Amino acid sequence: MDVTKEIRYVGVNDHEIDLFEGQYQVENGMSYNSYIIIDDKIAVFDTVDARFTEQWLDNIGKALGARRPDYLIVQHMEPDHSANIANFISKYPNIKIVASAKAFTMMKQFFGTDFIDHQLPVGEGDTLALGKHTLTFITAPMVHWPEVIVTYDSYDKVLFSADSFGKFGALDVEEDWACEARRYYIGIVGKYGAQVQALLKKTAALNIQMICPLHGPVLRENIDYYMDLYHTWSSYRAETEGVVIAYTSIYGHTKKAVEELAAKLQAKGCPQVVTYDLARCDMAEAVEDAFRYSKLVLATTTYNAGIFPFMREFMEHLTERNYQNRVVGLIENGSWAPLAAKVMKQMLEGSKNITFTDTVVHIKSALNDASSSELDALSDELCRDF
Repeated sequence: MDVTKEIRYVGVNDHEIDLFEGQYQVENGMSYNSYIIIDDKIAVFDTVDARFTEQWLDNIGKALGARRPDYLIVQHMEPDHSANIANFISKYPNIKIVASAKAFTMMKQFFGTDFIDHQLPVGEGDTLALGKHTLTFITAPMVHWPEVIVTYDSYDKVLFSADSFGKFGALDVEEDWACEARRYYIGIVGKYGAQVQALLKKTAALNIQMICPLHGPVLRENIDYYMDLYHTWSSYRAETEGVVIAYTSIYGHTKKAVEELAAKLQAKGCPQVVTYDLARCDMAEAVEDAFRYSKLVLATTTYNAGIFPFMREFMEHLTERNYQNRVVGLIENGSWAPLAAKVMKQMLEGSKNITFTDTVVHIKSALNDASSSELDALSDELCRDF
């Protein structure tokens, strides 16, 4: 596939994978992207997962014909992008590896060698001339590993963005970009908002007309749309007005309260109401929407003097990704010694700019007139700004 006249796509699609990074469901597979710039000198950007060695090398051979590459640019050392460094050197022994110093340290850890005879270390602002194409390297530590660099090609005005601007899904599947890119970003990069903001500041002065990520499609049009989403996500601002209700329910009583609250919110004009049964849903989707929407309700039972395990897992996903700048309402259920609201509030104590609703719904086993009135009050509070 031609990205531009002189930039070729040589990556692969993976429809065998069920869990990306051992935890994220990817029904539509994954892509492991690799690119070639063919100029006076030839540069290959990143390798692919170890299961696709031959297909990747074959793609490169078909793209190059009788020519041979001069450089392998390693932007990111995660094995789905770096697994074939040694195989590439075996086939093309005269190449130079262009990477950060930290990446060469990681190569020693992964391969038992740092390929000293092939090293061409680069840092912030370093350049590499291929001919018409001049590459500028930009360090992007903790987006989302410490060794990461991204690369700007000033000739075609392309940003090779490593894992940033990536998404779940193979390239031969048509689907909305934002949904799976958001789930990918929140799950994998979400903790590192400050580092993403730093990278966005570095790239702001560049004339970027195309983005080539290591997962997902090449982004060719409306680049500001993708940049704006990354600004929103990395600054932990709400993308969409609405309420997410995340709940666990053992015998159905808490679920009934959630259904009643959702109906009240819709009746009072809440623009979006999304509910998740945390014991049954894709946890990554629930986490994604908690970051997407402006308000969150947590509803669970007291369990072993704490909270139900699926709610604890959900909240830990939020806090480890620096959940902040949201309105949060609480619903607790307990037949004796209810503690769920107290525990949930404590779990969010370290989160920035969390505004708890004045109303906390207290259910003693099952809804009654008092707890139903509290649901009314909670729905009024949550809809106040809509």
